[in-house]
Amino acid sequence: MQRPPVPYDHQLSKTLSTLVRPGLLLVGTRPSGESNVMTIGWGTVGVVWGKPTFVVLVRPSRHTFGFIEDSHEFTVNVPAADMREWVGVCGSKSGRDLDKFAAYGIATSPGQNVQTATIDACPMVYECRVVHWSDMIPANLVPEAETSFYRGQDYHRMYFGQILGAYAASDY
Repeated sequence: MQRPPVPYDHQLSKTLSTLVRPGLLLVGTRPSGESNVMTIGWGTVGVVWGKPTFVVLVRPSRHTFGFIEDSHEFTVNVPAADMREWVGVCGSKSGRDLDKFAAYGIATSPGQNVQTATIDACPMVYECRVVHWSDMIPANLVPEAETSFYRGQDYHRMYFGQILGAYAASDY
């Protein structure tokens, strides 16, 4: 899908609102061309080292984790309102068991600046290259976060992705 380039902060409040509910769609593509998508509800956009950056959190247990580890890039896709059901599927079904793109007839296209797929039906896309990653440090978590989200296991890895391109449909 062709979307014109936009500044990385184009409609950022809308993107962050969608992150909270229903979630954004994180795609990883292996060098072999195989892609996987998952729903994310945690992340942020800002400037790090003077570069526009999208920080996403992925647990090592997630299928998408290996895709990002293999390629060192990802795309963040903002779903259209009518994709809410599929966003739920992407947050509840593992790519180990189901090719979510094929099963639901979701078309993708290669990124313009990355090899990772973008989701055609999404009106806004961020193409990112990993410039740093950091694992959560359990000892540095406030007790409420540890109790509510981790309970001693499966701590997130934070990927700092330099935004190489942001693209939006004209009506986004």
